[in-house]
Amino acid sequence: MPKAGESFKIFVLDQLAGFRGVEARPMFGGWGLYAGGVFFGMVWKGGAFLRVDEESVAEFRARGAKPFDPLKGRPMKNYFAVPVDVLEDADQFTVWSRRALAASKVARTPRTRKASKRSAR
Repeated sequence: MPKAGESFKIFVLDQLAGFRGVEARPMFGGWGLYAGGVFFGMVWKGGAFLRVDEESVAEFRARGAKPFDPLKGRPMKNYFAVPVDVLEDADQFTVWSRRALAASKVARTPRTRKASKRSAR
């Protein structure tokens, strides 16, 4: 018998079939979504969540999406719930997921030494 949430994880991966190289790895009772080794989203308790940046967060909010909040009251503002209509449209979900991957790559980029010194002042 599949563990709780496994069928939803399979659905999410099926929706992302056009996004080559996406995999789900177990993580804290859910699954992390990775592409090329870069973490860009998660599947947790029947929901899908994607990494946002300054541009994409506005679209999530405009659709009423909420930030990932596993501890109820301490949301992770870099990950937002994928709206149902986006999740159900494989092409649109793939576009949003690629954007989340790009946001994750930018977030992983080390700051330059000069920028780090400025922020320390």
